[in-house]
Amino acid sequence: MTPRVCFVVDSGTDVRLAESLAERTTLRILARRLPAGREISQAARQPLLVEVGPAGHFAFGMFVIRRLLALRAEIDIVVVQGYGPTAACANLAGRLTGRAVLMLVCSPVEAYYRCRKSATTGRPFRPIEYWVIRLFSAVNARLGHGYVVLSPYLASVVRAHGARKPVDVIPVYGVDGRIFRPASEPKAAIRARLGLPAAVPIVFFSSRVAPEKDAETVLRAVRILADRGRPVHLLHLSGGHRELMELASRLGVEQHVIAGDAVVPFAPLADYYRASDVCVQSSREEGLGFSPLEALACGIPVIATAVGGLKDTIRDLETGWQVPVGDAEALARSVVTVLDDPAEAARRTSAGAELVSRSYERRVVFDAFVERLSLAAKRQQAIACS
Repeated sequence: MTPRVCFVVDSGTDVRLAESLAERTTLRILARRLPAGREISQAARQPLLVEVGPAGHFAFGMFVIRRLLALRAEIDIVVVQGYGPTAACANLAGRLTGRAVLMLVCSPVEAYYRCRKSATTGRPFRPIEYWVIRLFSAVNARLGHGYVVLSPYLASVVRAHGARKPVDVIPVYGVDGRIFRPASEPKAAIRARLGLPAAVPIVFFSSRVAPEKDAETVLRAVRILADRGRPVHLLHLSGGHRELMELASRLGVEQHVIAGDAVVPFAPLADYYRASDVCVQSSREEGLGFSPLEALACGIPVIATAVGGLKDTIRDLETGWQVPVGDAEALARSVVTVLDDPAEAARRTSAGAELVSRSYERRVVFDAFVERLSLAAKRQQAIACS
C-alpha cells in the first residue's frame, strides 16, 4: 500500500524532505505562504503538488481545516509540522475526518523561543507568546494521534508536554551517502573550482541566522583566532547571509567571512563541505542538527555545542569536539586543536562517519518513516471499518 499523504507545512520545509516523501508516497502539500521566505527551500527536481494558503497563522489554520475536510477521500494520513496552532487545526480536522495525523517535530519550539531573551537583534521575547506556545503544545498532546521526532532529545520534549500517544524517533531528511561522501580530488582543486581561497583554513558554518543558532559566538571565535595570528575564513551559506555580514562588520571580522545564498542541498553543498577544514555548530538549542552529520559524511571534523540533539551525535573524544554554549574562547581553542592535530581529527571524524552511515543514512531513515506512515494509515482504516 502506497500511503496517500498530506503534508501540512507551517514554516517552510527542506526540499529534500518534500522530494523524498514524493518518491515514496502519493504526496500533496498544503503550505503557509511565506512573504519573506520560501515555502520549499529550493526548487524541486520533480513536480510537486503544492497548494499555498494564507500567510496569517489563523487564516492558514482555517484553510487547513477546510482543505482537509474537502480532501478526506483522497488522503490516508496527515503529517503536520510542529505542535503549534496549525497542528491543532490539522489534529481537529483529523478527528472530524477519521484520518490519522502525525506531528513531525524537528525543533524544540519553546526552547528556541526562550533564546530570544539573550538575543541583541531580531524579535523580542514576549511572555504571552511563550505561554501560547506552551498552551498549544499541551492541546496537541491530547488531540494528536502521535509524533515523529528527529532525536531522543525531541522525544523527551514532547513527552514533557503530556504526550501519551506513540512517539517515534526517526531522523527524517537523513544524509544521502551517495552525495555526502569524502572527496575524490584534492581539497585545493575543489577550492579552485568553487573560487575559494587556497591558503587559509576554512571553517564551515551554515546555520540560519537566528538567536538559537548563535552566529555571534562563531564570529567572536574568528576574531580571537585572527587576533592571535591564526586567521581563518568563515564560510557561511544561507538566506540570512546578509544579516551575518552586518554582524561580522560590527565585530570587525568581515574580511574573514565568505558568505552567500544557500546552495542546492545536494552535490553542490557537499563540495563546500569538502572544501572546508572544520564544520562548527554553535547552537544554544538544537533538535538534531544535520549540518554536522553531512560534514562527517564528507570526512570533515565537527565542533558543536553540547546541547539537545547534538549531544547524541557530536560526542567529545569520540565523534567530534564539544564546547560550552556561548564560549567563543573554547570554540577558538577547538578550531586550533582540529587544525594542529589532523590524526586525531581524522580518528574522530571516521567514527562520526560510521555513526552517520549506521543511523542516519537517507534510505534507511525513509524506509522507517514510510513504514510508520503506512502503519498509521492502516490502523486508522481498521478503526473506521470496525
